[in-house]
Amino acid sequence: MQRLQTGNFFGETNRTIRLQGLTLTDTEYTHDTVDWHYHENAYFTFILEGGVIEGNKKEVYECSPGSLLFHNWQDPHYNIKSSLFTRGFHIELEKEWLDGLSIDHSQLEGSRHLTHPSMKLLFYRIFRETSVSGAGKRNDPGQHDDPVLTARSVDDTMELSVQHLLGEAFTHLVTERVVVERQPPRWVRQIKELLQEEFLQAWTLGRLAGQLGIHPVHLSRDFSKYFHCSLGAYIRKLRIEKSLSLFPAGDLTLTDISYACGFSDQSHFVRCFRSDQGISPSAYRKLLLRK
Repeated sequence: MQRLQTGNFFGETNRTIRLQGLTLTDTEYTHDTVDWHYHENAYFTFILEGGVIEGNKKEVYECSPGSLLFHNWQDPHYNIKSSLFTRGFHIELEKEWLDGLSIDHSQLEGSRHLTHPSMKLLFYRIFRETSVSGAGKRNDPGQHDDPVLTARSVDDTMELSVQHLLGEAFTHLVTERVVVERQPPRWVRQIKELLQEEFLQAWTLGRLAGQLGIHPVHLSRDFSKYFHCSLGAYIRKLRIEKSLSLFPAGDLTLTDISYACGFSDQSHFVRCFRSDQGISPSAYRKLLLRK
């Protein structure tokens, strides 16, 4: 079984950024299928465009734009690429980096499909940070050598920002694992599945509680305990996450995306997006465009 070294993925890498204990790569997937393999480091995969099926010893995931996976080191898996142009953003984590944050390695076992919108939005922010800090320019057509950038060759605040955002991500990752291990009430899984499918609905607290068979006060009191934000904020994050997954579709206008994601109009969408991501939707879309 093939073991991939730091910074290596199956495809053509547009850019590599090496920071202290971290390696970030923006890679176009060019292999229709990739046999079982594993990586030297633990890492996140964030799908920016296209799609891929990824399988491990326990599960198979169908990944579309916005999908986020975590793999521990030496955790074997395989890939099947869709027929679409597919692009992934990867963040590899050396053990020394994890030790520096006092992260318990036992919390990182296996492969995980991460679905909480707060986690996904953090990785869009990391991608944005590495793109607007002087490290986002892709190769010119016909250029074959992959650029490798270090902290010295990019904005000197980028490394701090990436470290900070990854620290937030690991807080979510460890907390989510603890919640799963404690076996939360059935309604927690039910509401997560319901809102993932029906985030376009104009929910009221009473109607949502009725769907779950619990008292509205119970839902209001305990939702943030398991989701770490309010109900309204969670649904808004799901809508923004959906909008980001639609950006690669060049035939959709921002108005189209606004309505497709449940916002009342484009101006409402722009306000919510800028509040969450710190950048306008049109500016963010430009970051995803292939140079």
